[in-house]
Amino acid sequence: MAVTTFRYRREPSQAFGTTLRPIASVLLATSTARLEVAMYIDSGADMTLIPFHLGRSLGFRQRPTDRVLELSGISGAGVPYLLRTVRLRIGTRWLKIRLAWVLIEEVPLLLGRADLFPKCQILFDEHDERVLFTFRSGEMG
Repeated sequence: MAVTTFRYRREPSQAFGTTLRPIASVLLATSTARLEVAMYIDSGADMTLIPFHLGRSLGFRQRPTDRVLELSGISGAGVPYLLRTVRLRIGTRWLKIRLAWVLIEEVPLLLGRADLFPKCQILFDEHDERVLFTFRSGEMG
């Protein structure tokens, strides 16, 4: 089984002064671009999401035939997005995942559950400030 480990990152917090956040450095790839990005690992997010500019950098374009969907977060406010597919590399493992290309900028990069979490076991190790992704044998995207 392949295991990839990421360290938590200390970030400012209004409530706590600073807090530790689980961050993964991943590679997103399309047929026209490859981008290495840091994403929050979010077990509460149904799917991976990226802001508008990042999708444009990956070569995404909005087509007249696209169906604009809407997702809601904790605030309940709807955010428009288009469903897209990318290749995602975590450590040495490549997966094909669907993501929400959000049509606004004001969203964090989130690594969500769809197409990723079912293919691995994820351990959030708060004590040692790390996240471990253990991919099941034979699981390729």
